[in-house]
Amino acid sequence: MSLRIEIDNLAKHFGAIKAVDGVSFSVRKGEVLGFLGPNGAGKSTTMKMVTGFLTPTRGTVRVCGHDVLQDPIAVKASLGYLPEGAPAYADMTPDGFLKFIADIRGLSGKEKQMAVESAAERAQIKHVMYQPIETLSKGYKRRVGLSQAILHNPPVLILDEPTDGLDPNQKHEVRTLINDMAHDKAIIISTHILEEVHALCHRNVLIANGKIQFDGTPHELEAMSRYHNAVCVSVVNVDDERLSAFLASLAYVKEVETLPGTRGFRVYPQNGQQITAELSQAIRDNNWQVDSLHAEHGRLDEVFRTITMGGAK
Repeated sequence: MSLRIEIDNLAKHFGAIKAVDGVSFSVRKGEVLGFLGPNGAGKSTTMKMVTGFLTPTRGTVRVCGHDVLQDPIAVKASLGYLPEGAPAYADMTPDGFLKFIADIRGLSGKEKQMAVESAAERAQIKHVMYQPIETLSKGYKRRVGLSQAILHNPPVLILDEPTDGLDPNQKHEVRTLINDMAHDKAIIISTHILEEVHALCHRNVLIANGKIQFDGTPHELEAMSRYHNAVCVSVVNVDDERLSAFLASLAYVKEVETLPGTRGFRVYPQNGQQITAELSQAIRDNNWQVDSLHAEHGRLDEVFRTITMGGAK
């Protein structure tokens, strides 16, 4: 089955508070979906409804074709879940905890032992397997949580802030693991770490105030930035006013601004189009020498603020 997660008009109200208010999207096999949004946007509440930990006020969720309300056991068997905070029994060791989870998952004998060893190796926790979980760092507790989520090799993974608390090396290792697993799974990653948009995600859904504000690729999200395809340029031995006036006169230029602390300019294109080649040629046609010239990709933090603070859809 290609379509692994189907969410339709999902809502969760706590009295007058609409934590999630009519969310709809789907995730296919081989797709890593980044579920983005500010704190309190409804990300964790949505994921808890997908996994069956919260009952929706309205709407439907299907995981591998199973309805979360009508067939909750089949849904839970089809997915691995890393909750926010990666809760675990503090007095257990990772070895004991993973064997406990394996028992719950119905694994036994050699299959159980292989599953525990494989999950521990993939999450890179084998050297702390016999240490009490309460003595582990936040990062290693996160890895223990990740190892229990992948223990039974589920077709669907729901990961709430999987790299929270990890140092840069650990983040790289976890992202590598997620990318390695992505080809045969459907994965939802809830995060507010914008660098993961490009590091992990094939597609992004951005939620704010319980509603979806954006659903598209990382490139499409980045292209919403006012800086997308803007060109930073400086020219040798040309008066600033003359250069600024020349740049502003070009038909494909929307706006020109001075770069603080430099003799360069940022040139904004009309309609977000690529103008790097044309701009470079126009400067050379004046027999001016380009000192530096590069295009910007766009700024995700700016797009995130604009969308989540109500400035755009």
